[in-house]
Formats: sequence, structure tokens, C-alpha cells
Amino acid sequence: MKRTAVAASTAALLLPLSACGGSTEAGSGSTVTVTVGYQSRTINTVTAGTLLRSLGSFEKQLNSLHDGHTYKVDWQDYATGAPITAQMTAGKVDIGSMGDFPLLLNAARGKQLGRPTRLVSVTGYNLRGGLNTVVTAPGSKLTSLQDLKGKKVSTSVGSAADGTLVRALQRAGIDTDKGISKLNQQPAVGASALSSGGVDALSQFVAWPGLLAYQGKAKALYDGAQLNLPTFHGVTAREDFAKQHPAVLEAFLKAQAKATDYLNAHPVAAAEKVAKATGLPAEVVYLYNGAHGIATFDPAVKPQLVSALKQDVSVLKAAKLTGDIDVDSFVDDQYVKKALGASYARRLIATPAPAASEVWPKGSDKTVSFKSAKELLVYVGGHQGAIRAAYVPDATTGTLWFADKAVWVADGNQLLPFVTPATAQAYIAAHGGARTVSYHVALERAS
Repeated sequence: MKRTAVAASTAALLLPLSACGGSTEAGSGSTVTVTVGYQSRTINTVTAGTLLRSLGSFEKQLNSLHDGHTYKVDWQDYATGAPITAQMTAGKVDIGSMGDFPLLLNAARGKQLGRPTRLVSVTGYNLRGGLNTVVTAPGSKLTSLQDLKGKKVSTSVGSAADGTLVRALQRAGIDTDKGISKLNQQPAVGASALSSGGVDALSQFVAWPGLLAYQGKAKALYDGAQLNLPTFHGVTAREDFAKQHPAVLEAFLKAQAKATDYLNAHPVAAAEKVAKATGLPAEVVYLYNGAHGIATFDPAVKPQLVSALKQDVSVLKAAKLTGDIDVDSFVDDQYVKKALGASYARRLIATPAPAASEVWPKGSDKTVSFKSAKELLVYVGGHQGAIRAAYVPDATTGTLWFADKAVWVADGNQLLPFVTPATAQAYIAAHGGARTVSYHVALERAS
């Protein structure tokens, strides 16, 4: 993954400037290269990256322009949003996708260097903040944020996951500068540090928390949805590119909408495609991008997401990562409105699918949904060895998690799943007689 990103970045630097940004256009019949920066393994951007590329939707839209030009798409894969921003402000990437905090840094850096960018659409979002999670090692004795005092925590400074960590610590009354020892690391480096014992916890964005939990290398400590603040990933474009090639940007956004519709209509097939392209387990991709996954995909720039973006500015300012940012001037939905036409108004008011428990049977291209986690347990208990993955939503935050990795609580006849020990204990404290039970015991009680 790292080698791919570095190679792509190096290649971009070696290209003559005229070969980027569609600026090879000299007349009828010329070739226009559109450079797209994306994060293949940040799977809440797949409708503007991995899945979009796999489906070939953007190339198809460009071929339908019939404006006398030949179009070529140069896909450049990166591990985080920061290098995409660096390439955009250098005029070497035209369109990019990244999380909300990196988007703000993209806006600030673009303005600072005289290469302004604009937020033109949204990819995946979670209205409560569930896309980011703090995890610890499987054998760790840490059970809450309070336990992080004086501990080493890995995150990627300036990322959405870092923003979640900062806000969570503030709410817990922990000094974000002195209360913990924060290590600024790339996600893969932080994951390795957690496994080796080099850090006590890791705060990261998708798909790292789910991947590590699935692999048995981590357990959830803090569910970002506890903040109840929207978090999202979006698409940013250079302002000069958008003005010079509005039809190309419109083609991209139409293609993104098609990829979004494909993901929503065929969530299992989409998960398999993304898994094949990234090397991630399809079960992990589906946790986030499935029919009832942690993320909801829609290109519409919803007001509540813009409002959340404005609240994010203060976090970045406090960390001295940026100054004031004019979010209203950064957000520009004119292109996506034109691309989606009459459907935009409908998409703008669309709401996420309700939380539900799901089982992915082995050998099936469809999942089975259940009204309650207990019903899922009954099904799993009766189909031992035939389950590829089982997912349950946290009983309080709604965040989807692997059933066998969840913290289970027995409350009378109810069997309730939680992502973290802290959310489970909060429920127990408010419900006399409720107690935690193992997954194995939960299965037995459900049968």
C-alpha cells in the first residue's frame, strides 16, 4: 500500500505540469489528463475512488462528452488526505477525496498557497460520528477513556480520527496536550505499534479499527458515535480546474452518483469489489459500507454535515494546525446539483437506513437481516459453521460491530450488544440487574 502511494506520488512529481489538470488541451483532438487522488483503503471514499475506479464509471462519463477531446484518468492512490492536498496545491491533482478534518486543512492550504479548492460532494458519512474509533490491544486492561491518562496513544494528527480523540478527551476532562502522550503516526505504523506494545491505544479512521478487531489484534475502547457529532468524507476539487473544466467535474460527480447507487443497490457485490481492489477482508468492508453499515453513502452536501465542518474548525485551531477557515466559501455544491438534477433535492433529505442486525451466510451473495440482536443470535446458534460474518448495532449508539467482538449485556430476557465496555457499563448502571456476558453465553441464552 505504501509503495503504491509513494510510487504514484513520485510519478506525479516527475510529470511535466502540462500533463496534469487537463491542461494538455490545445485544440480539438487533444488528450486531456484528469488526475484523481484517492485513498483506496479509506473505504468511506470508495464511491469517489476504489469502487468508482473498479466500475469504470468516470471513464464512461468522459467518453460520453463527445467534445472533440480524448480523456485519460490518472488514478493516484494515497494512505491519507495530506499528500493529496500537497499534490492539489502543487497543481498536480485535480480531484481528491478525504475526511472532514483533512478537507478543512485542504481548504486552508489551498487558500494560503493561492490554489483554492472547493468541497463539491460527500462520499460516506455517519451522523453520530461512528466512522472513527479508539482501540486497544486485545489483552489490555483499559476499559474507558479515563484509563488513557498518562498513556501513549497513536493517531494521525490532523485526521478525523485525531479530531475524535481530542473531542473525546475534552469531554472526559483530560488535557489533550498533557493528559496523554500522543504519537503522530500513519495508520499502518500505529497499528504495528499497538501490536508490539509500543502504544497503549490507537485512534483511527476506517477501516483500521474494524480491520484490527476482525483480525483479533484490537478491541474497541471508544466509539466515536458517543460524541453524537456528524463525521464524513468528501470530494474536493481545485477551483481553477472546476472553472476550466466544469463538464469534466460534472462527469465525475455523475459517475460518483452511479457508483453510490450501485453500492446501495448491491452492497455485498460492492464490498467484494472493494475487497478485491484493496486486499481488505470483504467482511470488514461490509461492516462499514453494507446495507446497515456504519457509513451512509450519498453525494448530497447535507446542511448538518456543513454545520459539523464549521464546528471542526475550532479543534484544528486549538491544535495550531490552521487559522480561521471560511467554510461557506469552501463548500460549493453547484456542480453536484447540476450533475444530479432533480434527484438532488431527494438525496438532500434522505436519511440513513435504520440500524439492524445482519448475518452474511457463507457462499451467499446476500445477507439476512433481523429485527433484534437476540434473533440474530438464535440464527447464528442454529447455523454454526455456516456464517461468514455476523453484525449487530450498539444498543445505544447504533454503531455496527462484529457480533463476536461486541460486549454483550443480559437484561432479563434481552440480550444487548455494545461496541465498547464503557457503553455497556453505562447501560448496566442505569438498569438494575443487567450484567455483561460472554458471546458464547449470549448464544446459549438465546437458543
